[in-house]
Amino acid sequence: MTDAYVIGAGQSDFGSFPGESYRSLFADAFDETLESVDGDFATAEIDEAFLGTLGVGGRQLGLSGPAVTEHLGLHGIPTTRVENACAASGYALRQAVMAVKSGMVDVALAGGYEIMTDMSGDHTKWWLGVSGETEWERLSGTTFAGVYAQMASAYLREYDATVEDLSRVAVKNHGNGAQNPHAQLGFECTLEDAMNAPDVAAPLNLYHCCPTTDGASAVLVANEAVAKEFSDEPVRVAGAGAASGRVGLFQRDSLTGIPASETAAERAYEDAGISPDDLDFAEVHDCFAIAELAAYEDLGFCDRGEAARLLREGETDPDGRLPVNTSGGLKSKGHPIGATGTGQVVEAYSQLRGEAHVQVDDPEVGLTHNVGGSGGGVTVHVFERVDGGEL
Repeated sequence: MTDAYVIGAGQSDFGSFPGESYRSLFADAFDETLESVDGDFATAEIDEAFLGTLGVGGRQLGLSGPAVTEHLGLHGIPTTRVENACAASGYALRQAVMAVKSGMVDVALAGGYEIMTDMSGDHTKWWLGVSGETEWERLSGTTFAGVYAQMASAYLREYDATVEDLSRVAVKNHGNGAQNPHAQLGFECTLEDAMNAPDVAAPLNLYHCCPTTDGASAVLVANEAVAKEFSDEPVRVAGAGAASGRVGLFQRDSLTGIPASETAAERAYEDAGISPDDLDFAEVHDCFAIAELAAYEDLGFCDRGEAARLLREGETDPDGRLPVNTSGGLKSKGHPIGATGTGQVVEAYSQLRGEAHVQVDDPEVGLTHNVGGSGGGVTVHVFERVDGGEL
């Protein structure tokens, strides 16, 4: 079985773009991806595509994947649309990696896209809600902010953490996102800003919640022979893990973590032959501030109940022991549902090639963590720098 390598990764700007479509935004991401490839790469090299989207607003629910690849001129290649809520393109990447490692294809395109800002707030909440537990939660009036607020309340009650710690997540990620030209909310905020924002679903306020976002991202995954031909500094996909979990909170034994994240991480670490201590940075799914704190523990960065300490002591700052969300995360960069998973890979690829906007000092191994809904599906991928570009 061959290894799989990322030889290119790119994204569109994330934000609100009334004049754009999901096709045009993906074309922007695809163009940046091609530009990031070191060699003279031709689109004819792409054998297959796996594209993630939820389909917010109901636009082109059927065959939106082929609609995108045909728009790019990738005529005739097999294209699969992947839907796993907010983890859609994380799963699309996993499919691309498996296709390359199996030997069925030499080059696979993974990516995602979403248009979310062309509807009323109520309509958008309805479409996002379909990724939650529908019968017992959404139809009872629970929003995703409400679901994560329940998780936050349970966490703050059980552990030594406060609303101020939730705000520290926002301050850190806005500080990073302010240096990312693709970020939707590319500005810094103070702790006072983040503490005094209006409540959305207590204890979560506006600064504890990611925005709704339009955007797209894309990643080229290739086998070793292609990576040698087209990339001076390919990034190896060292490990891949995925897991499903209970879709509804009421089905879980605890609300202070996401069991599928823990399982997916264990599988990714085992596949890569590493432990969390080997990581140099991570991009985690911070759709709400509490989700980042939970991720620290689910992914093994610290013991249960220790996430707030990790944050307070600066260990997840860009110059800390394990920088987290140097891209700005979902909180600052934005969260276009289908594009988020491979959007995280854009940052990992840039970090390991020394090209990131908030560059970690000499990273060798990084991780991406992509969550669907409130934990119904999760992917974790581990990426490794190829020293000197030598395969």
